[in-house]
Amino acid sequence: MEEISTKKTIISKWLQLLLKMAVTIACLWYVSTKIDFEKALIAAKKSNWACLLAAFFIYNLSKLIGSKRLNIYFKNIGIHLTEWQNVKLYWLGMYYNLFLPGAITGDAYKVILLSKRFNTAYKKTTTAILLDRFSGLLSLGLILAVYSSFVIKEKWIVALLIVGAVVAIPLLYFVIKKLFPHFLPGFWSTFLLGAAVQITILFCIYFILFGLNISVDINGYVFIFLVAAIASVLPISVGGGLGVREFVIIQGAKYAGLDEHTALILSLLFYLITVICSLAGMIFVFKNPFPQNSVAAK
Repeated sequence: MEEISTKKTIISKWLQLLLKMAVTIACLWYVSTKIDFEKALIAAKKSNWACLLAAFFIYNLSKLIGSKRLNIYFKNIGIHLTEWQNVKLYWLGMYYNLFLPGAITGDAYKVILLSKRFNTAYKKTTTAILLDRFSGLLSLGLILAVYSSFVIKEKWIVALLIVGAVVAIPLLYFVIKKLFPHFLPGFWSTFLLGAAVQITILFCIYFILFGLNISVDINGYVFIFLVAAIASVLPISVGGGLGVREFVIIQGAKYAGLDEHTALILSLLFYLITVICSLAGMIFVFKNPFPQNSVAAK
């Protein structure tokens, strides 16, 4: 019976992967039918590469802040890593998440590695990583609600988004207090760091837009990018939301009356920055993030 159960689990994972690949391919196909790639390429060639380089470094800064936030969650459950150890593990996780979309994701790798190394329950380690994700989404939701006032014409929708984003803060605090009290001491510090991550990424997006010589409707482009970023988090595609993000951003550009080619280039350039940044994690596939069983002092 156990062998049959294992086979079913493996088949289920492969089916999930195939479904994600199908969604990604379908979205990319749709995008390819709506965009003149020659026109998009011409616009990309006219880019200000100094601004794009600045966007790259700003994105990396956001990842360093994000790793700091995650380390607070780890410390809440007795996993003590130095900041450099955590950065290496964080970058390795980024590499796995982007380039290995199957069962061995970056999050799964971190859960298994840290749980075994620190003799911590898998449930606690998994919760730490999930709360890290929710913290980021919460901050992203707040920023999205603010930018919605510049784009969405229906004021009741804007009000609903703002109220929902604000109410989500005490709601998450209550959930953590009742269900995950280990993480309560780090709630506000992780929330502020989460906000810092999203604000830094905002700067990254602005620099990409400046690099594309966009000076009008900037708030609109930022808004549809934020919507696409939330959609890309959904576990329905491979490659860090590739395809889904582009599909959403093109549909958003239509709604907001923005240039679809510019919106697509914005999305693709951000994805390219993500890929280049994540490739650095490949180093730690071959070089153990924790050499000689080193751990931080408690």
